[in-house]
Amino acid sequence: MKEFFKEYPLFLSIIALVLFGTYEHALAETLWGNVLGFGVIFAVIIYSSMSVAHHAELLAEKFGEPYGTMILTMSAVVVEIVIISIMMLHEHNPTLARDTIYSAIMLDINGLLGFAAIVGGLKYGEQPYNVDSSNTYLSMLMVALGVAMVIPDFIDPIHYDSFMRFNVVIFVLLYLVFTRIQLKDHRYFFQYKAEGAVEETHLHSHGEINALYHTLLLLVSIVMIGLLSEILAVFMGNDIEYLGLPMALGAVGVAVISAAPELITAVRAALDNRMQTVINIALGASLATVLLTIPAVIVIGMMTGLEITLGLAPIQGVMLGLTLLVSMINFSDGETNMLEGFLHVVLFALFCFLLFV
Repeated sequence: MKEFFKEYPLFLSIIALVLFGTYEHALAETLWGNVLGFGVIFAVIIYSSMSVAHHAELLAEKFGEPYGTMILTMSAVVVEIVIISIMMLHEHNPTLARDTIYSAIMLDINGLLGFAAIVGGLKYGEQPYNVDSSNTYLSMLMVALGVAMVIPDFIDPIHYDSFMRFNVVIFVLLYLVFTRIQLKDHRYFFQYKAEGAVEETHLHSHGEINALYHTLLLLVSIVMIGLLSEILAVFMGNDIEYLGLPMALGAVGVAVISAAPELITAVRAALDNRMQTVINIALGASLATVLLTIPAVIVIGMMTGLEITLGLAPIQGVMLGLTLLVSMINFSDGETNMLEGFLHVVLFALFCFLLFV
């Protein structure tokens, strides 16, 4: 119980849910009310995401790699799917899922991985990792993105629904095969221990970490984020409309919320010279986003009758192509450095600039 009473993000989430759930309609009537509501709810969700990261990290310590990374990325993807589903039903925006997936990949690979490589490069120079992991992630990403977000532009509208159903089956199979490879057949692909690396010191031994407690708090935190996101969707939609902002900013907001726990963990890992963890988080989260979010939104679209557009816009296709091409070159030698990180941060800055032009 002593640990439970320290779950400040959970209590703050409950308070915010009650207050803004009560005064949502009153605040939504004015611009400043919407700005205030969005700002506070967004901050509370980010704070709750830090709680998700905390519980996921302890579970990661308990079960080790690659299970730990999978727990973190799965938590982030679940948060993303929950928020996308709520906003899809609220806004009826057919490109929301596509723009969110695109934004999440830009944020994970160019923002998160780029920034972590810069931070780690400044401290350690070069940081090693298992090149088999990056090769596996990138090859699967190229296939998944090509099937789900490039091919749809060339499918006859008559066969579009059938192709979407085909995607659901193929992506579930891809994820199952990849999970088997990651956890069983080629688990060593996603592990690396540098010679002479300093062993990490942990506050808890594996036996002291209560897996059930942290799993339950992880799930409760995700549920609270989902409930708060329903209110956030109202304020976000109103703010975008009032201020005349690009609709794509809503998708970026979803990506930022879902990636917050990963960003925190990745920077900590880079500072601890654990670039393998950063690679697993950044590329693993991107892959999980594509393989899990796309089937989920397709099924939701079929069940609700909402139109779903997954085909990339031309500028999005170019940006994803550049990102994957640079990643293939940078992550082919088993080491990262500050320059490689800076190149990805430049692409991320370009992504942010293009949102407004």
